[in-house]
Amino acid sequence: QVQLVESGGGLVQPGESLKLSCAASASIFRRYAMGWYRQAPGKQRELVTLINCGGNTVHADFVKGRFTISGDNAKNTVYLEMNSLKPEDTAVYYCLTKRCSNGNEYWGQGTQVTVSS
Repeated sequence: QVQLVESGGGLVQPGESLKLSCAASASIFRRYAMGWYRQAPGKQRELVTLINCGGNTVHADFVKGRFTISGDNAKNTVYLEMNSLKPEDTAVYYCLTKRCSNGNEYWGQGTQVTVSS
C-alpha cells in the first residue's frame, strides 16, 4: 500500500505558475509509473502527464510544453511544475502511482488549482 499526499494547489492569475508536490509513503521510483491527472467540474478525470514503467514521459496535448513532471528519489516526491496557467486549467489535480509488476494503482486525495483573474 502506497499513500500519496498532494500539496501546492491554490488560486493564481492567468499566466502565473504553480508547482504541485506529491509525497509518497514509500520508494516509488523505478518500480512504479507516476503521474498527474486532473478533474474539472462536470468533466471526467483526464491525464495531464505521466512517466510510464518504461521511463518515458507522456502528456496530454493541452500541456504543450507548459507543464513538467519531475521527481526527487531521496524525498519520494513527484512534482508538477505548471507555467502559463489558463482559466481552463482550473481543476482538482490528482497524483497517481502504479506498480509496474502488478498494476496496482494508488491515488492521492487531490489538490485544487484555480486560475482566475
